[in-house]
Amino acid sequence: MKSFSYTIADENGIHARPAGLFVKLAKTFSAGVSVTSGGGTADGKKLFALMGLCVKKGDTVTVAADGPDEDRAAAEIELFLKANL
Repeated sequence: MKSFSYTIADENGIHARPAGLFVKLAKTFSAGVSVTSGGGTADGKKLFALMGLCVKKGDTVTVAADGPDEDRAAAEIELFLKANL
Protein backbone atom coordinates (compact mmCIF):
# COMPACT_ATOMS: atom_id res chain seq x y z
CA MET A 1 0.00 0.00 0.00
CA LYS A 2 1.24 3.45 -0.93
CA SER A 3 -0.15 6.56 0.76
CA PHE A 4 0.45 10.28 1.13
CA SER A 5 -1.17 13.28 2.80
CA TYR A 6 -2.11 16.57 1.17
CA THR A 7 -3.59 19.78 2.58
CA ILE A 8 -6.29 21.26 0.35
CA ALA A 9 -5.46 24.80 -0.82
CA ASP A 10 -8.44 25.46 -3.12
CA GLU A 11 -10.86 28.05 -1.70
CA ASN A 12 -13.81 25.75 -2.42
CA GLY A 13 -12.26 22.55 -1.10
CA ILE A 14 -13.00 19.39 -3.07
CA HIS A 15 -16.00 20.56 -5.07
CA ALA A 16 -17.77 18.90 -8.02
CA ARG A 17 -15.41 19.67 -10.91
CA PRO A 18 -12.12 18.56 -9.33
CA ALA A 19 -13.85 15.66 -7.57
CA GLY A 20 -15.10 14.42 -10.95
CA LEU A 21 -11.62 14.72 -12.43
CA PHE A 22 -10.12 12.95 -9.39
CA VAL A 23 -12.53 10.02 -9.81
CA LYS A 24 -11.88 9.87 -13.56
CA LEU A 25 -8.12 9.66 -12.89
CA ALA A 26 -8.51 7.11 -10.07
CA LYS A 27 -10.55 4.84 -12.33
CA THR A 28 -7.62 4.57 -14.77
CA PHE A 29 -5.71 2.46 -12.22
CA SER A 30 -6.37 -1.13 -11.25
CA ALA A 31 -5.25 -0.30 -7.70
CA GLY A 32 -7.95 0.56 -5.21
CA VAL A 33 -7.89 4.24 -4.17
CA SER A 34 -9.23 5.53 -0.86
CA VAL A 35 -9.41 9.08 0.53
CA THR A 36 -9.57 9.74 4.26
CA SER A 37 -10.42 13.08 5.86
CA GLY A 38 -12.03 14.15 9.12
CA GLY A 39 -12.48 10.61 10.36
CA GLY A 40 -14.28 9.43 7.21
CA THR A 41 -12.99 7.30 4.37
CA ALA A 42 -14.30 7.24 0.81
CA ASP A 43 -13.67 5.12 -2.25
CA GLY A 44 -11.70 7.42 -4.57
CA LYS A 45 -13.45 5.90 -7.58
CA LYS A 46 -16.94 6.96 -6.44
CA LEU A 47 -17.91 10.61 -6.92
CA PHE A 48 -20.65 10.83 -4.30
CA ALA A 49 -18.51 9.07 -1.69
CA LEU A 50 -15.69 11.56 -2.30
CA MET A 51 -18.05 14.55 -2.21
CA GLY A 52 -19.60 13.15 0.98
CA LEU A 53 -16.36 13.77 2.86
CA CYS A 54 -17.12 17.52 2.64
CA VAL A 55 -13.44 18.44 2.38
CA LYS A 56 -12.85 22.18 2.85
CA LYS A 57 -9.85 24.44 2.33
CA GLY A 58 -7.18 23.67 4.92
CA ASP A 59 -8.35 20.09 5.51
CA THR A 60 -5.73 17.38 5.15
CA VAL A 61 -6.63 14.30 3.16
CA THR A 62 -4.77 11.01 3.12
CA VAL A 63 -4.86 9.16 -0.17
CA ALA A 64 -3.99 5.47 -0.25
CA ALA A 65 -3.53 3.23 -3.27
CA ASP A 66 -3.37 -0.53 -2.95
CA GLY A 67 -2.82 -2.87 -5.87
CA PRO A 68 -0.51 -3.76 -8.72
CA ASP A 69 -0.02 -0.18 -9.97
CA GLU A 70 -0.16 1.55 -6.56
CA ASP A 71 3.13 3.42 -6.99
CA ARG A 72 2.04 5.01 -10.25
CA ALA A 73 -1.47 5.69 -8.93
CA ALA A 74 -0.20 7.47 -5.81
CA ALA A 75 2.33 9.52 -7.78
CA GLU A 76 -0.15 10.66 -10.45
CA ILE A 77 -2.92 11.43 -7.97
CA GLU A 78 -0.50 13.46 -5.84
CA LEU A 79 0.50 15.49 -8.92
CA PHE A 80 -3.18 15.99 -9.74
CA LEU A 81 -3.96 17.30 -6.26
CA LYS A 82 -1.01 19.71 -6.31
CA ALA A 83 -2.08 21.07 -9.71
CA ASN A 84 -5.83 21.30 -9.06
CA LEU A 85 -6.55 21.57 -5.35
